[in-house]
Amino acid sequence: MTDEHIPMQPEIRDPQSPVNMLGGFGQIGTEAPVPGAPAPAPGLSLSDFEDDGGRDIEPEELDAIGYVDPLNVRPRTSSRVLCVVFGVLMLILAAVAWWLGVRTESGQSYDDMVESTFATIIPGWLSAMLGIGTHLMVLIVSVIISVAALAIAAVRKRWWLIGQMVVFAAICGCASLLKYVLPRPFIIKTVIDNAHNSAPSGHTIMGMVCGVMLVCAVPVAWRWVASLVAMPWGLFVGLAVVCGKWHRPTDAVMSMLIVGGAALIVLAFTRTSGMDALGTRRSSVGVQIIASVAVTAGLFACVFAGYVIWQVIPGLTISAAWAKTDAVYSAILLIAGMNAVVHGVVLALRQLTASPLSRIGLVGEPPAPPKTRG
Repeated sequence: MTDEHIPMQPEIRDPQSPVNMLGGFGQIGTEAPVPGAPAPAPGLSLSDFEDDGGRDIEPEELDAIGYVDPLNVRPRTSSRVLCVVFGVLMLILAAVAWWLGVRTESGQSYDDMVESTFATIIPGWLSAMLGIGTHLMVLIVSVIISVAALAIAAVRKRWWLIGQMVVFAAICGCASLLKYVLPRPFIIKTVIDNAHNSAPSGHTIMGMVCGVMLVCAVPVAWRWVASLVAMPWGLFVGLAVVCGKWHRPTDAVMSMLIVGGAALIVLAFTRTSGMDALGTRRSSVGVQIIASVAVTAGLFACVFAGYVIWQVIPGLTISAAWAKTDAVYSAILLIAGMNAVVHGVVLALRQLTASPLSRIGLVGEPPAPPKTRG
């Protein structure tokens, strides 16, 4: 009997063996589909999933060949919900900070005491270092960081991300104009003759915005490093505006919360090229460590600062000398803690929205093999 008369025998495969959806066969579509996995378009070869130049396959290309994984297009719903929840919470806290610092007698007394004595209470070396933070210096450095962030996103071809960063910067820029709208009632006679409103701080918003943009723009391997650059810069600007008597502590804290809230809400709309490219997505130990330490340490710092402020309230109305030192250092602790919390939360949620990992398809692990019955 010749080979041409031999009937075709069905191929028997071990159901317990691992499944590789993309390897082992020259033609995809000739194999039995894996239960539960979307079937790619017929007639495509393995080379259709690869780029000879080593370029990452974009989500739009995967859709075109008929392979659709929801995490190729957008982050998990839970991650987006977290962004909205924490974003709204930060904006609410910004409003609370403004109310306590502007609409209460104790808040105005605290802000005035810190602003008027800050430069004389802190060590001379710290005062000299913060004095470097002039308007021009803050503007130039912030612009350089922002342009670098946009350039990195462009090189990575993260077009949706560039749009997100532009919208984010525009929202924060508009928020800085609130100082011309929000009222500031005359409750106490201030030591420094600047009874006009100054909340929020435009310089602090500028310093925080460029740092957040840098964290969002870089690839996953550099994300935690960018956060270590953004956090010190945001803290420097927040303290410099108080040391230079440009703004009150409440202004800096409110500004940080506004930037954090706006950033998280914008991240909730992440999709396609706003995420890391397929093939580069992975978890990051550095992000986990830095975000965890920043949020934990920042929360402890804020709570302790609040306790110290509560302790010095009796000495605020009489401008007691014993209250000045504690008030200044509690303000430093509060600004530093809020800066760490905002950057830590943004770092963690940027990682969740940028690199969602899946058990299906080209991202993460392949699907589990089907279970045999009996």
